[in-house]
Amino acid sequence: MIILYLVLTVVAVLLLLILAAVIKTVCTPAKRSEWSPVHDAERERTYSDKLSKMIRCETVSYKDVDRREKFLEFHSLLEELFPLVHSKLEKTEIDGNLLFFWKGKSGEKPLVLMSHQDVVPAEGEWIHGPFSGDIADGKVWGRGSGDIKCNVMGFFQAVEELIAEGYEPEQDVYLSSSCTEEVGGEGCPKLVAELKRRGVRPYLVCDEGGAIVESPLKGVDGYYAMVGVLEKGMGNLKLSARSNGGHSSTPSKGSPIARLSKFVCDFEKHEPMKIEFEPEVKEMLAKLSAYGPFHYRLLFGNLWLFAPLLKKLLPMISAEAAALLQTTVAFTMQTGSEACNVIPQEATLTVNLRYIPHQGPEESNAVIADLAKKYDVDVEVLDSYGAMPPVSTKSDAFLLVERVIGDVFPGLPVCPYVMTGGTDARFYQEICDACIRFGPVAYSPEQMQSMHGLNENIDCSSLTGAVDFYKTVIRYNS
Repeated sequence: MIILYLVLTVVAVLLLLILAAVIKTVCTPAKRSEWSPVHDAERERTYSDKLSKMIRCETVSYKDVDRREKFLEFHSLLEELFPLVHSKLEKTEIDGNLLFFWKGKSGEKPLVLMSHQDVVPAEGEWIHGPFSGDIADGKVWGRGSGDIKCNVMGFFQAVEELIAEGYEPEQDVYLSSSCTEEVGGEGCPKLVAELKRRGVRPYLVCDEGGAIVESPLKGVDGYYAMVGVLEKGMGNLKLSARSNGGHSSTPSKGSPIARLSKFVCDFEKHEPMKIEFEPEVKEMLAKLSAYGPFHYRLLFGNLWLFAPLLKKLLPMISAEAAALLQTTVAFTMQTGSEACNVIPQEATLTVNLRYIPHQGPEESNAVIADLAKKYDVDVEVLDSYGAMPPVSTKSDAFLLVERVIGDVFPGLPVCPYVMTGGTDARFYQEICDACIRFGPVAYSPEQMQSMHGLNENIDCSSLTGAVDFYKTVIRYNS
């Protein structure tokens, strides 16, 4: 009888809490994103032409391949496109990486605007050639149009125009651009080392990462400024299984490949990583939910009640959602025998992890190692680093970026965002407390998918806002 009473009490309390959440949701009116791209034909032509020329200068980076001469060609193009920047700013080139210094009236709050020069290789059949830089259908086409030469063009053009206006910055400004971002190379660390040598500690670093995204969640319509405030860590592990090998005509059970396969199946069947809502994820979902349908506003707007349920549901619904809630594990490379009729003496599997703050490298790697023991598999940590320190949405730097977005893109909601991929900005964390990942360019869902894929492109109308954003952040950083 007592147990029944307790169960009924719990059910009654739960129903009351759900009723309270429903009443709160009903009484909170839904919001709408009011911003849409603004057209300025003359500026769009100018900026699109410059971006087109930048795309035509192929700047693919490859791991452990020195392509400095190719990047020097790109630098010559930049000098042609932005002559005032090159005549007025102090330029430093380090192995193809660029750093420009624009002296301000004060060096108290240095500003770093950055994006990389390099792009990934382009394969497959494209509508427009990957390095054509074609301008068609209101878009600039080609590898690097969206990732991320649009930003490089944006801040160079912003400084070019400010110099032409006779503007003198209140604070020192640095333009930083590595040529190894896509391969995780040493370009950006060299630029950071140079700033450390000069004793520079930036007040704000603004890199790629988040962007102006159309429909960031299915059912949330319109555009949103997704401002990256946290970047997950990354690691690579090598798993090895060994045996005496042998001829394929007399196979035995438990071969290296079989044991690695069992490991993978076990891992994917019993997902062992912790699922939690980081504060930044809670803030993002709460903000976006206000612009979504009723069930979004109910569930995401009341995480205090529905978080346990959503922890179970979200990873099953979306890989993107799962990446926001846990350390992700991807099996990426595999080796075995070099002959069809030989059982390998050793088989290997490479695992790529993206670490969430609540389960960092040490704990996540231990989860992999503990499961690997079950299948007599060895684990080697190739490299790893933890998640970057987050930028508070209450900090002066974030509020500055938020104010700039509000003035340049009126009606555009601003949402904090967790970066599941990696950026060069992580290297700046050593000397800057406010590394914000936000590129001021608008992307449709299709354009987001085209980055690193086929038919990469960007709307010409996005480029004017990018230039205005960079001009305004320079002016407001006083």
